[in-house]
Amino acid sequence: MKLYLSLGKIASACGCLSTCKSVAVVIISLCCALPKAAAVEEQWFATFQNPPKGVQPSTEALRPLLLDRSGDQITSWQHWLTERSWIESQWRDFLGPINVNPPPHTYSVVSSDIIDGCSRELIRYESEPGETVEAYLLWPAHSKTREPLLRHPALVVFHATNRTSIEEVAGFNGNPNDQLGLFFAKRGYVVICPRCFLWSMSPEHVLDVKQPVADFHKRHPGAIGMHKMLYDAMRAVDVISAIAGVDSENIGAVGHSLGAKETLYLSAFDPRVKAAVASEGGIGLTFTNWSDPWYLGSAVKEPQFLLNHHELLAMIAPRGILVVAGESGAGAADGDRSWPYVESAIAVSRLNKNKARIGFFNHRQGHSLPSEALEKMSLFFDACLKP
Repeated sequence: MKLYLSLGKIASACGCLSTCKSVAVVIISLCCALPKAAAVEEQWFATFQNPPKGVQPSTEALRPLLLDRSGDQITSWQHWLTERSWIESQWRDFLGPINVNPPPHTYSVVSSDIIDGCSRELIRYESEPGETVEAYLLWPAHSKTREPLLRHPALVVFHATNRTSIEEVAGFNGNPNDQLGLFFAKRGYVVICPRCFLWSMSPEHVLDVKQPVADFHKRHPGAIGMHKMLYDAMRAVDVISAIAGVDSENIGAVGHSLGAKETLYLSAFDPRVKAAVASEGGIGLTFTNWSDPWYLGSAVKEPQFLLNHHELLAMIAPRGILVVAGESGAGAADGDRSWPYVESAIAVSRLNKNKARIGFFNHRQGHSLPSEALEKMSLFFDACLKP
């Protein structure tokens, strides 16, 4: 809750002192209630932090995050920030270099339509110099005709692996529960849905996991595929945060499956992302195909590879992330086995005034986006991005 009005402005607006005093009493009452409201808010986030019953220890060796690289116990937030910088540098060294000057944050509109009252535009912009990305940009119903000073929270919505890539999340086809971009636009968010670089720019937008990766490696020797996804994701944040009518202080990211992987990396490395939801991406390095060349490569299978994704979760703190799991069934990537990763990050986050906005929700309905999960995701984003 944010209070900006001074009593003088209230008096001017109301036109009389008695009304001003009445409003002032209300404001004082609200201010007194703020500590209580903050406590209730923290209790709400804590509902996503209960350990699953009977959870087993991680099958992967997770480096203790509350011990620094010298083996000393980390007991303060400042100490963690120092260690975090070192962890981030280790990850950046592994991701490899992308040495380019990002193009301007401008875009062109290819086509537009209206769906369920929301404006939907197919846009194009440069990610790397000479490399074009297509995305759908969705606006809440009637938002472009509203008061120009009204700014909306925004989301970067990443698509899953499917035949039509961004068309599904933008609401053209597929299960309505998979249309994440449209879902959140209808709930008041400005949404950008960028196409992953693995889908070609041909009219058919064919998925091709070989040629785009080979072309990327030619441009950026030493960088891995996941860094390309991270770079493109940050460019999507560049584009949407520069749009008039977007509240650049309240930007989130969300994705399912492939999109969850992009969400995890973007939220870990880009502090502009205030909250994120990663659904069924597979937090553990052995949970899904992280070793494929378009992600992290075979190095993650080597015994000497010591990095793991609980570190990325902890790097997100004190910002928010919700890990959504489906437990079992065909393609299920996260489950109770994901809890140790989340738990490690929660412990780090609590060093910051005992607050934690890192959570876990297991709907136990497989590699899917059931309505129950969508509702939890929506509530999580509203709590983080709609002050």
